[in-house]
Amino acid sequence: MVNEMSLESWIIYLALVIAATATPGPAVLFIVTNSALYGWKNATYIALGNIAGLMILGIVAISGLGTILNASASIFNAIKYFGAAYLFYLGVKLIFQKTSGSISTAEQIIPSEIKSNRLFVQALLVAVSNPKAIVFLTALFPQFINTHSPLFGQCLVLLITLMLFSFSFLMFYAFLAQKTKNWLGKPNRIKYFNRSSGAVFIGFGILLATSSNK
Repeated sequence: MVNEMSLESWIIYLALVIAATATPGPAVLFIVTNSALYGWKNATYIALGNIAGLMILGIVAISGLGTILNASASIFNAIKYFGAAYLFYLGVKLIFQKTSGSISTAEQIIPSEIKSNRLFVQALLVAVSNPKAIVFLTALFPQFINTHSPLFGQCLVLLITLMLFSFSFLMFYAFLAQKTKNWLGKPNRIKYFNRSSGAVFIGFGILLATSSNK
């Protein structure tokens, strides 16, 4: 890594990655909500879905499609509105999710019918449906690449660093969410938790829909 990219550049990039992945956003909210509802094992699938999405975004950014997104308002807006609609859908789904009137045990807050592969796909969609992330990566990667050295290895280091810290922080938030299980076990609290989380998802969707690519 040092032969291709200076250690100083990588440390600066690492600081930016930590700041970006530690800041709560749709992915963090998604894993916190579902970790509290469905448990630690399913949270792992969510984190894996998120980093799979990041890998796709990184490949898109490296391939130059991010530049197209940045230049084409129509393509950017099409992806942006899809992402906003998906976040809105997740929010509405949470708000109207049926819960039992009296929740008192862990089994009641962790439905056995939830499918881990479904959560994986949903997390992946949350990650890839934000075109601003592609534009961000497209703008970020070139700042830390040495054009006089092979590009593949450098891009791989940048992408793996991003995926590793994203996974780590998501699992950290999932761990914190696990601590809320007892609180959620009280009657009606899960209903308010779902509604609050749903409202935040809808808020993220509105912010994405009204944002620009500048």
